Amino acid sequence: MNALFATWRQDLPASIVVALVALPLCLGVALASGAPLFSGVIAGIVGGIVVGLLSKSPLSVSGPAAGLTVIVFSAIQSVPSYEAFLLAVVLAGIMQMGFSLTKSGVLAEFVPTSVITGMLSAIGLTLILKQIPHAMGYDGDPEGDWNFFQADGLNTFSAIWYTLTDSFLWGAAIIALVSLAFLFWWDKARPKDGPLRFLPAPLVVVVFSIVANLVFSATAPGLEVQRSHLVEVPIASSIGEFVNLFTFPDFGAITIPAVWTVALTLAIVASLESLLSVKAVDELDPKRRVTDKNHELLAQGGGNIVSGMIGGLPVTSVIVRSSANVDSNAGSKMSTIYHGLWLLLSVALIPTVLNLIPLSALAAILIQTGYKLAKPALFVARWKMGYAQFVPFVVTIVAILFTDLLIGIIIGLGVGFVFVIARNFRPSVSYVEDGSNVMVRARRNLYFIHKVELTSALNRVPDHASIVIDITATEFVDPDNIDIINAFIKNAEYRDIKVSVRGDLAGRSASQIKAPTKEIVFA
Repeated sequence: MNALFATWRQDLPASIVVALVALPLCLGVALASGAPLFSGVIAGIVGGIVVGLLSKSPLSVSGPAAGLTVIVFSAIQSVPSYEAFLLAVVLAGIMQMGFSLTKSGVLAEFVPTSVITGMLSAIGLTLILKQIPHAMGYDGDPEGDWNFFQADGLNTFSAIWYTLTDSFLWGAAIIALVSLAFLFWWDKARPKDGPLRFLPAPLVVVVFSIVANLVFSATAPGLEVQRSHLVEVPIASSIGEFVNLFTFPDFGAITIPAVWTVALTLAIVASLESLLSVKAVDELDPKRRVTDKNHELLAQGGGNIVSGMIGGLPVTSVIVRSSANVDSNAGSKMSTIYHGLWLLLSVALIPTVLNLIPLSALAAILIQTGYKLAKPALFVARWKMGYAQFVPFVVTIVAILFTDLLIGIIIGLGVGFVFVIARNFRPSVSYVEDGSNVMVRARRNLYFIHKVELTSALNRVPDHASIVIDITATEFVDPDNIDIINAFIKNAEYRDIKVSVRGDLAGRSASQIKAPTKEIVFA
């Protein structure tokens, strides 16, 4: 426990930054999902406090996920009530805990690194493109929407053009540009010693934006950012009204098949997104700490049970908040927990102040976060690794940009696996012939996919030859390949071929191979 609080000087300022980033995203995801606005805030609070306490990930931050908006929107429509949907969220959490017990977290380790880095870069580029309209004053597309085709009839690119030509607000743009300039300047100018090194630049930006808008209101009303372009947190005038913002599941809907279908869908998709996000955050971690993926499923399941029980959206580990956490130099998971507490305290105690924050200031913060995820140097580094790394990386980026987060990741995974399989089809069996002496050598483990290669090599052996089958480099030989070798040995008696198997196969699957042990020495 003491180790967690050892980095509180890093975690406290980082948590403020994450909370500022999380607040508009929580509200935006709820809006895009067709759910009550406060349900997104609940999910953000639960993702911070509950998942933060249960998780072993030092830097991952959980909350309502943009990748689930389409699924959640259709799910809410497919069940009788929002309360029935909350029951599905609770059931999904229980299923995720079941996935943890079956060690399903290991699936994350099979995701190619090129797809993970492509996902991070795509999220960065999408953040930049989606936040540019918000920075210039257009809010027809809610925060947290990752779909290329937007509900307002525009798409990611046309929304930028529409903002420039039809919906540009000078006041919002000025706040965003000054905020961006300060954020990038502070990254280089931040002192390495003294108390100012802990000053969260996004907090300065938020305070500046509120003051600037008040000044615009008093001195230049034409520049004032209006209510529609400010944060909109539900305001409760009393403790009773605040408590009424929470909703509870309808357990009577447990017999409805649609509820179970939604629960299973949420459990699978939320688990996949969480595993990929946590693996990506481990890649971003400067200390390269590795998160227990099976335990993470347990933590996410616990979070979804609590979120569903009090009216929140489903939660997953989320890259945008997590990367902001990493960029803010957080040291432990206490930053995640603190951010959840800040969200709870702010919406309970100062919602009026929160509603003074221009969305253009928060857009500036997210644009900087996006740039750090998609720096040009990342593209150069992947290019230098060769086409097998670069192609899945680029395909993942393009797929996410032109579809949405979930579909893009699935496409990226498909392409990535094609290249992984192609790499495993590299020659694994070598054939050397010197007069009547032949050697067939397995250079690595022989699996089912190597059957054709092994058969082809053995078919090249001429009659009356002496052959060494060398499998000393293997630790495993698939039973099908063992059958191929044994069939060759049996046939060799009729072709006057002398066979020797080289390698100590005791205890291996290949120990079923029956052949003379005398080795043939090449001249």
